[in-house]
Amino acid sequence: MNPVYITSIGKFLPGDPVGNDEMEDYLGKIGGKPSKTKRIILERNQIRYRYYAMDKEQKSLYSNAEMAALAIRDALERNGNVTERDIGFLATGTTRPDLLLPGFASMVHGETGLPVMEIASHAGLCASGTQALKNAYIQIKSGEHQAAISCGSEFYSREFKHTKFEAQGIYSNSRIPFDTDFLRFMLSDGAGAAVLQNTPNPTGLSLRIEWIDNKSFANQYEVCMYSGMNKEDGISSWHDYPSIHEAADRGALNMKQDVRLVNEISKVGVIRFLELVEEGRFDPENIDWMVCHYSSHFFKDELFKLLELGGVHIPDEKWFTNLYTKGNTGAASIYIMLEELLNEGHLTEGQQLLAIVPESGRFQTSFTLLTVVGPSAGA
Repeated sequence: MNPVYITSIGKFLPGDPVGNDEMEDYLGKIGGKPSKTKRIILERNQIRYRYYAMDKEQKSLYSNAEMAALAIRDALERNGNVTERDIGFLATGTTRPDLLLPGFASMVHGETGLPVMEIASHAGLCASGTQALKNAYIQIKSGEHQAAISCGSEFYSREFKHTKFEAQGIYSNSRIPFDTDFLRFMLSDGAGAAVLQNTPNPTGLSLRIEWIDNKSFANQYEVCMYSGMNKEDGISSWHDYPSIHEAADRGALNMKQDVRLVNEISKVGVIRFLELVEEGRFDPENIDWMVCHYSSHFFKDELFKLLELGGVHIPDEKWFTNLYTKGNTGAASIYIMLEELLNEGHLTEGQQLLAIVPESGRFQTSFTLLTVVGPSAGA
């Protein structure tokens, strides 16, 4: 089996950073009224800036596939050891592709203009970005391909523009519920991409992938973050409404977060973390960077408390996130965090990183152990 290295990482963040006071200038005020819950949500998540791929008239400036392609181009431009012809595999992850069909990877491949290659689309929420990474990792490790690209990309903002909710009959005389308003001020846009090879970058640092652990806990929990149904309607899918119009009018297509369940994600993540330690997969003492995609500062505090209860103490200075300045970009978040660490000089040879992505959709965890290596690692 071949060693696998991330030899370059790229990102794309659309437009200028958007501060908290400007958010409703882009998303719009539903019914002309500012959100009553915005302040509370922002106080809990502590996000100060994020990026939107639409303007203040709610017009899209990019497609989701275009953002993914731009992140891929950035990753390739940062890599002097790979050409377009070398890439044999592309895996993508996203929550909302631009089209229902074909798959997101097809659209991204078309946007990049890369040569004919094998592709795979991963759909879901935050963990879909790591699922794409693992698929690319397996392709290199098995020898099926020598170079691959994985990416995560999200265009959330267009889900939350005011006109969408104003057109829904269910909310014509009332405010949208907290489970949807909550997400309006949590999620934002962006894309990240990684180039994977069976040899390290000959001119700079690489991240050797030691292992990737993806686990679903859907057998233990009901749906928490979702789109395509209303729990209160008792209809299991938007397809089962009499018409698409009625499904939309009932708000079944809106993205929602079951706030009664969402706190369970911290517990699920910590339990799997402690299991991996027990299995001997890594030693917390040897981790130099905990690169954790938590969607809100609130969950960081919860993780700290639960880890302490489990007998594990990891100093605050070892935790890395750019949530507060780059926003919660779902499947792209882990790429955007690793990109900053690798490309802005934070890493040194020999360090170990544990990249963590908990997902609240129906509860998944993704853990990736990475080692920082220099050009001689493959000698």
